[in-house]
Amino acid sequence: MPFLWGFLSCQNDHREKRKPEKVVETLADLGALPLEVIHPADNPPNAEKIALGRLLFYDPILSGNKDVACATCHQPEFNYAEFMETSIGVNGMGNGSKRHFLIPNDIPFTKRNSQSVLNTAFNGIKNHEPYRAESAPMFWDLRAKGLEEQALLPIATLEEMRGNSVTEENILAEVVERIRNIPEYYQRFAAVFAGDPNPVNEKNLGKAIASYERTLIATNSRFDQYMRGDSNALSLSEKDGLRLFLKTGCAKCHNGPMLSDYKLHTLGVPDSKNREDSDAGINGAYAFRTPSLRNLRYTAPYMHSGRIANLEQVLQFYEDISGGKIPNPKVKPEQMDTLATQMNVNFKDISRIVQFLNTLNDDDFDKSVPERVPSGLKVKGNVE
Repeated sequence: MPFLWGFLSCQNDHREKRKPEKVVETLADLGALPLEVIHPADNPPNAEKIALGRLLFYDPILSGNKDVACATCHQPEFNYAEFMETSIGVNGMGNGSKRHFLIPNDIPFTKRNSQSVLNTAFNGIKNHEPYRAESAPMFWDLRAKGLEEQALLPIATLEEMRGNSVTEENILAEVVERIRNIPEYYQRFAAVFAGDPNPVNEKNLGKAIASYERTLIATNSRFDQYMRGDSNALSLSEKDGLRLFLKTGCAKCHNGPMLSDYKLHTLGVPDSKNREDSDAGINGAYAFRTPSLRNLRYTAPYMHSGRIANLEQVLQFYEDISGGKIPNPKVKPEQMDTLATQMNVNFKDISRIVQFLNTLNDDDFDKSVPERVPSGLKVKGNVE
């Protein structure tokens, strides 16, 4: 009897120590984008509001020194992002890789890589769950909810649009007053927000820009077509890349129609060399939001610091951290997210996974730029 009890005890111990079975995500954990955009109840769209938001998006009147527009760092030709590690906002000149600071300069680079505005109308969307546009997570650190709130924060940020000429406390009031004193803008605001005794205000400014940004969508990639039932939309090698994407664990964080769980994760990404201070994120743990994987072809470089040049290197980065490497020396092993460290990315699979990622590209979106803006300033700011 003692022998039998000991044997059974050993068996129980063995079962308790057995590793839990690894869960592999399936195609059902991903999804096609909706064909229609959901708007907040208090900000329904109409053509006039969208046209107003479009003008504001391209008008540097919104910046402290009147030299930076939203479109300075969110450019149509770059998927409404920018081909730079981190952007040059205030006191900058030029476009793309040729953009530089004017001299003298006391403005730093922006803190993080410029995220695309395209498809932000779907930020935070999940399969089979109701979507609330006013609660949509925004920015690398989730510090804003909804495009209406997101649209105003860069205006108040020193290196993005504010500059040193106006204080953070006064910048939005200053911008609103400028717009109010431009007859064309006043007339447009009064028409769009009819019935409002004070139509030009901060809240309506955010509503107009957000309404325009929700028109910037690309919902018909080949992956979307495949998820809607067209089995021929992907090649055999792309389907194999999709299988490997799921098998390696990428979809544990990159899931849903936007291929993002919109949660914060600590990955040990190296800091940008454009700033002296280390970016520890909003919670001090070097955790940043999972980015969407849509239209990656147009939005290099990658990660919050823009330190990874191409998709192959992104996957190599994950292969390295699953092998125990932490590229950022300020991040401790115990801080690393286990969803990333337990991934199983093999070098031989990288090219096929990249083939799949390229099926998420959709170049059919609005790239039109207004010929003029009501302020009379340069469209897109000082980019030429």
